[in-house]
Amino acid sequence: MTITVKFFASLRERVGKAEARLTPASGMSLQEIWQQTTPVAMPDNTLCAVNMEYVDHNHIARDGDEVAFFPPVTGG
Repeated sequence: MTITVKFFASLRERVGKAEARLTPASGMSLQEIWQQTTPVAMPDNTLCAVNMEYVDHNHIARDGDEVAFFPPVTGG
């Protein structure tokens, strides 16, 4: 089982990497994936996506999924 994890924009700078790979024995929530791949706490307003679809932090990622973490989108 392999899950690809990607960090974008300021989150990439904050965690110090653009990508990670996990090989968990079973599915993991996105919160658990964050904790396994980074040394810092997940910011409350982090956006999460699995296979290019937004999901919440409790979503369970499965084998072959691509997980992405984004900072909140702002603009004016």
